[in-house]
Amino acid sequence: MNNDDDQLPVIVLTETNAAVPVLIAARGHHAGRRFVEFFTANIRNPNTRKAYYRAACEFFDWCDQARLNLLDIEPVHVAAWIEDISGRFKPPTVKQWLAAVRMLFDWLVVGQVLAVNPAAPVRGPKHVVKVGKTPVLGAAEARQLLDSINTNTVVGLRDRALIALLTFTFARIGAALRMNVEDVYWQHRRLWVRLHEKGSKQHCMPCHHHLESYLQDYIEHAGLAGQDEQPLFRTAGRRTKVLTNRRMTQSDAWRMVQRRARDAGILTAVCNHTFRATGITAYLDNGGSLENAQAMAAHESPRTTKLYDRTDDQITLDEVEKIGI
Repeated sequence: MNNDDDQLPVIVLTETNAAVPVLIAARGHHAGRRFVEFFTANIRNPNTRKAYYRAACEFFDWCDQARLNLLDIEPVHVAAWIEDISGRFKPPTVKQWLAAVRMLFDWLVVGQVLAVNPAAPVRGPKHVVKVGKTPVLGAAEARQLLDSINTNTVVGLRDRALIALLTFTFARIGAALRMNVEDVYWQHRRLWVRLHEKGSKQHCMPCHHHLESYLQDYIEHAGLAGQDEQPLFRTAGRRTKVLTNRRMTQSDAWRMVQRRARDAGILTAVCNHTFRATGITAYLDNGGSLENAQAMAAHESPRTTKLYDRTDDQITLDEVEKIGI
């Protein structure tokens, strides 16, 4: 039998071991285990887990400095914390952290650690987003970037294939990097890709003819054919430029697109999501429907897809140029 003096469990978060906050640990072993279960059993996405864990630690550290214990926490304290962090962080972060704390308290209430959720009545800052902030390339810039990549090396072929995949399938960078070689396959005489989206969902898309050519060139020259269960997009040795067996990370991809954009003379501050937004905008600008763009991007809501649509930017630019001064 465990008792309150037993060693509390530890949450394993990708690269670090994260301990139970002092206020939770002070309530005993059951509270500590319930806290751990919230992050391990209830939250499956590793990025969400890390973000919510940080929010919980920030909140309980704040409460500890205010000399509160777990049972002392009331809505007024949660509201005061929200006011405090609102001066240091942007509204989306504040809203996310409040949501994390609210969900955690719900979990503790269900586990009979607390009687009520003190965060339930607290409202976060108002934040309405109609246009996303992701930098977008014009169609000509995207083509300039793809054409500028030196494809005499396997690294160049890899980079062109990855950027094209993000652009022509509207793929999230995480879904693209989780692909294995077997996720590029033939169906109905057309090359298809299988993307591994959030929540273990799979999203399949036929390839644009440019993407089909780029993927075939990369797989052939990299010698990946037949390595079905191996990573599709791999790192390369810094000096040898030979592909390793290690899967590229999002940080690897970010550094790559920064380098490629700089070499191509692209002034836009690109990021991994730039190509998803670029593809959606180009599709809608050429007469594609928002409904189909939503399905292709695997968005739950058309409002999310609309955040990536920058077709109005050109209209605005045309109107500005009418100011004949």
